[in-house]
Amino acid sequence: MCGTLFDVSQKEKLLKDLEEQSAHVGFWEDAEKAKRILQKAQNIRSIIKRFTKISLEREELGEWIAIAQSKEEKQQVEKMLFSLEKEIEDIDRMTLFSGRYDENDVFLTIQSGAGGVDAQDWAEMLLRMYLRWCERHSFVATIVDQSRGIEAGIKSATLKISGIYPYGNLKYEMGTHRLVRLSPFNANQLRQTSFAKVEILPVIASLEEVSIDEKDLRIDTFRASGAGGQHINKTDSAVRITHISTGIVVSCQSERSQAQNKEQAMAFLVAKLHTKALEEKKEETEKLRGEKKSAQWGSQIRSYVFHPYTLVKDHRTKVQTAQVYDVLDGDIDMFIEAELRNQV
Repeated sequence: MCGTLFDVSQKEKLLKDLEEQSAHVGFWEDAEKAKRILQKAQNIRSIIKRFTKISLEREELGEWIAIAQSKEEKQQVEKMLFSLEKEIEDIDRMTLFSGRYDENDVFLTIQSGAGGVDAQDWAEMLLRMYLRWCERHSFVATIVDQSRGIEAGIKSATLKISGIYPYGNLKYEMGTHRLVRLSPFNANQLRQTSFAKVEILPVIASLEEVSIDEKDLRIDTFRASGAGGQHINKTDSAVRITHISTGIVVSCQSERSQAQNKEQAMAFLVAKLHTKALEEKKEETEKLRGEKKSAQWGSQIRSYVFHPYTLVKDHRTKVQTAQVYDVLDGDIDMFIEAELRNQV
């Protein structure tokens, strides 16, 4: 069955080619290219490993089905069957990843919208949701930049997410997310609606795809803010880059050194400029970003309702669940997969 989903032999051939490239003399002369090759090789190894695991589980399940007699043995069969079905579902979802950037890492940015302090708190709730989703799927998520609200929550935050098909999984999370609840920041605890916007940008593997004139950049340094650490608030390690001609501003304060933060900020800028260029072409815009809307009434892709009932509803696919707390704990696969299949 798995062989019908992916050409495993083709994956093994590609892995061998990547491993041969990494063994060449001078492989590390271009460090960025070397990292991309090693990351791609690791992703392919993980996929092949999953195929192998599924094949072994199928054989083991067949053996258990043949001998299962007692209630306990039959329960074990059901447990193994459930696990195998989940693995196959995950592999099946990978067949939906055929886009140009689906294998790329992503920058995920959350910005609070209409709703004041409540919206800032909502933005932080979404940040936690995506971090928990990354944990569930063994993605590596790093907070590149974060601007905290004065009273509570965050004004904005940017994550860099790495793993197997990060952009493929998250590209349709782009849009406005709406929260309805009894606000803890309202003295009368009235029901309030708040908004936050999520932006998804693929990390561009080849920086040559975007031409940047260094004369068009203004680079500022400032002291990083955070929970602490030897470098936090003591040196100007954080970097802010302004692309003068477009007005795009990016920043990074997650790394220890100014040079590392500058490198990360440049990668973020390249992603933004590349996406901006594609937005000028309508067809590419629809595939990569979807319709661009502001974070306010009538533009939401998904609503999260806590009062007077509990419900999370995706307005594109109509998929919904009453398990709002599970969703905010990172259980968003039902929405991701439904929209992926909706786009096929």
